Amino acid sequence: MSVNTTSQIDLQRLLDETHPMVHSDLPDDAWLTSIRERGAKDVRRLPLPSREHEAWRYTPTAFLEQSRYRAMTDGPFEALQLSDIDHLLLPETRGPRLVFVNGHLAPGLSLLNPQPGVALSCLSGGLGPVNQALRCRVDELARHEDLFGALNSALMTDGALIRISSDSKAKAPIEILHLTVSSDDPGICHPRHLITLDEGAKADVIERYCSLGAGDVFTNARIDIALAPHSELRHQRLQEDGGDAKHLSRLQVRLGAHSRYEASLLCLGGRWSRADVRVTFEGEDAVAELDGLLLAGDKQVNDVHLDVRHEVPRCVSRETFKGILEGKGKVVFDGRILVAKDAQETDARLSNDNLMLSRSAEVDTKPQLEIYADDVKCSHGTTVGELDSGSLFYLRSRGISKDRAVQMLCQGFAQEIIDRIPDESLRRRAGSVFARRLADSTAEPTGPESQI
Repeated sequence: MSVNTTSQIDLQRLLDETHPMVHSDLPDDAWLTSIRERGAKDVRRLPLPSREHEAWRYTPTAFLEQSRYRAMTDGPFEALQLSDIDHLLLPETRGPRLVFVNGHLAPGLSLLNPQPGVALSCLSGGLGPVNQALRCRVDELARHEDLFGALNSALMTDGALIRISSDSKAKAPIEILHLTVSSDDPGICHPRHLITLDEGAKADVIERYCSLGAGDVFTNARIDIALAPHSELRHQRLQEDGGDAKHLSRLQVRLGAHSRYEASLLCLGGRWSRADVRVTFEGEDAVAELDGLLLAGDKQVNDVHLDVRHEVPRCVSRETFKGILEGKGKVVFDGRILVAKDAQETDARLSNDNLMLSRSAEVDTKPQLEIYADDVKCSHGTTVGELDSGSLFYLRSRGISKDRAVQMLCQGFAQEIIDRIPDESLRRRAGSVFARRLADSTAEPTGPESQI
């Protein structure tokens, strides 16, 4: 299907609406203008994803044809105050916090808290000139494999650029907080982030997505992470968008020799959510550990596509993902581990466990191993099951209501992932959001068929 002959998502209209931004003549924006123009060119040649494409076979895409999204090119809501988002903030924040509203940096809501060795900037220049090395890195990574990647480049308005200097250890987590504020018409925003750690650096980054209002806002995000040799990053990500929000993100991580990447990826909100995660080992003796939790309530879709590429010897990867489904909820998990011919002594393990609370729910799980080396230790597995009837009966016999008993058993199933979140404030937040969303899902009767 050609994007030139279809009105789905109104791609051409989006580009036309942002023409002044895409073709900016400002000298300071010249490097971004080039990226945007390449993105706009690729948007016109790349097809709109559909179930005809293998990578999107199990992902519902009907809403792409039904909604007319407008580009959110205006800056953040100036009237928005900290008191308006106080209920969304993590308590005891000690590190920097960059707040983006509909894809734009909101300086009045952000908290810089300078730390030695931590350089913060943003694409819009709102935090000062962008380092030349970071400009080159953003430009180098602007290669588009699909339509939404190209759309992000063409229409990106802002994003965090974070660099941790060699041998620096960030004293407190760096937080990137995304807020979407809905209006009467569906809108789409395109945040773009880059996180780089120089040799020997260590840092914690918290990435969060929240909504103010229950309207239809589509977040199309891209995050690139580059770890130099001997660096370490703990990446904690909580997606708790609300209402009819749509969320699509591409996370790409590159690991240098002896580096370490730990990720907690929790997808709990929105009407439709998809995360494409690619981890590439570029240096020997590196380690990547990824934990994930997906919650799909009634008429909610949660989708994770994981691509782990072992290109060099003696690297270790661990992926543990769990899904919980209720009503007509749907979870998609596509996990692939590639071990290249020269990647000897690879140690890779992948697991995906899913708990179905309804016979109307749907799980599509596809763990894959693609191995071309002969000296490896690799495994993968998946399970799909219902609540244990014996455990449920035991709790009911103690006077616990059915809804509460179901919630307790689900909490136990998910707690392994939640407990691994390093930051205590985020761990409490994630546990609270999960419990609330789970209670809402298990208490509500199944409604009409989803329009996703």
